[in-house]
This record gives sequence, structure tokens and C-alpha cells, in this order.
Amino acid sequence: MVMALVGCGTTKTVPITGRKQNLMVSDGQMLSLSSQQYSEYMKTAKPSTNAANTAMVKRVGQRLATAVENYLRTNGMAEDVQYYKWQFNLVQDQNVNAWCMPGGLICVFEGLLPVTKDEPSLAIVLGHEIAHAVARHSAEQYSTQYRQQYGLQIGSAVATAMGAGSNTVALGQSVVSKGLGLANLKYSRSHESEADHLGLIFAAMAGYDPQVAVGFWQRMAAASSHKTSEFFSSHPSDETRIRQIQGWMPEALKYYKASGTSGSNKYSKNTSSPSTIKATKTLHISSKKK
Repeated sequence: MVMALVGCGTTKTVPITGRKQNLMVSDGQMLSLSSQQYSEYMKTAKPSTNAANTAMVKRVGQRLATAVENYLRTNGMAEDVQYYKWQFNLVQDQNVNAWCMPGGLICVFEGLLPVTKDEPSLAIVLGHEIAHAVARHSAEQYSTQYRQQYGLQIGSAVATAMGAGSNTVALGQSVVSKGLGLANLKYSRSHESEADHLGLIFAAMAGYDPQVAVGFWQRMAAASSHKTSEFFSSHPSDETRIRQIQGWMPEALKYYKASGTSGSNKYSKNTSSPSTIKATKTLHISSKKK
């Protein structure tokens, strides 16, 4: 019975990379949990008073979101769009950081903007964060926690109850209560690498030059030497990250050329040749490394 429980779940495919993942929690359940947490966070956060920067974050974020949704609709994943409730907020915090909850609920700290410097580089960051949502990394982490913490302890009654879906919600609440809140969830290096890969392409789809990513990550590397950033807690080395981004650049440039500088977002599966290589073991955003 335990084996049956641990082996069940829904199989999903990550866009662009084609990686398969087995999830124990649905998109709807993750969105419900994240919406509640995000709302609670924003009640205590201090929104930025800089109107121009706030407008920039929202503008760049929405442009990326539109490009991503267009891609999903064009490539047979239109049903996924209903689970995105995009929000892009800039808050008063001088840490070099940004994060995204399931459903596209994103927060950017003011301390990140001196490093991004311009809209295309901000698009690289927001593309990375959006990628975490699109690739369902939180749901994947939750599923891993479920198997690790509960897999050997679940009896037949609980396994049967899972069919109604209520236990997956309880699972999320339990994991959160153990200190793994969505906003603080640390992704694996392979997830960070995948988010860099997808984020680079999402920025290109939205009409932002992906080549700015190298300079941005070099600035992030320099910032990490003197300023703490939560963004980099479990990521690959700066050198590895930049090397990987350079390797993905030819693929990203195909999307960039297809989108045009106006960000018209017209592409299909045949617009370029998306890589089917699985995420490598590196990446994430932040200035301190473990």
C-alpha cells in the first residue's frame, strides 16, 4: 500500500525542457495555498514609494506573463493559464532578492534594482522567477517532502482518502507549518538551473535581448562578495551559471528573433528548436552560497 501511495500522482511536462515530473498536489491546490500566503505577506510588507520603479516592475512582469501565456496557448497548454494570477510587487527591502509563489505571485526587493540597472536585466530576473511557477517547482518540492516525510507512515485509510484530494491540501499546510513556507522555499540546484534556462527564453519571447543575462549575472557575482542576498542560498557557482547561460544563448536568440523587438510574441513549436536536455545541477538568484 505504501508503494502504491508513493508511486501515485499526476505526471506533468515542463515547457521548453520537456522534463517529466510526478506531482502529488494539483495546480489549483498550490494556487490556493500561495494566494493566502502572498496576501498575508503583502499585509506586512512595505510597498515601494518609488512610482517609476514600481511601474517598471509591473510593466516588465506583465509583458513576460503575456508572452508566457501566449506560448502556452500556442503549444497545447492553454488549460494551465487558468492557474496563473499574476502579481508583481516592489517592496521596501534592501536585500538583493526576488521570489515567486505558485500562480505567478511575485515580489521584488528594491535592493535588487541597483544590480539589474535596466529593464532587460530586470526581465532576466522576473523570467527566472516566473519559470519557477511555470515549471511547478514548488509543487515538485512539496511532492518530494510528502514522499520523504510521510511516505512510509501513511496507512491504507489515508491512501484511500487521497483520492478525494483533501490530503494534498493538508500536506501543503503541514509542510508550511514545518518552516517550508512558499516564500522561503529553497529550490534544488537543478531547479535553479532549469529556472535560468526557462527564464532566459521567456525574456527573449517577450522581446528582451537575452544577451544582457551574462552582464547581469556578472554584476550579481560582484554584489555577492559584499552584500548578503537570500536569492543565492542554494544555487550553482557564478561561473557555472554564466557558462550554462552562454550555452543556452543560441536557443534563446531564436525566440528573440521570432518575437521581434516589439515583443509581438508570435511563436509556435516550430519557431525554434527547444532543447530537450534536462536541467543540470546548478543555479538560482542570491548573493550568498552554501
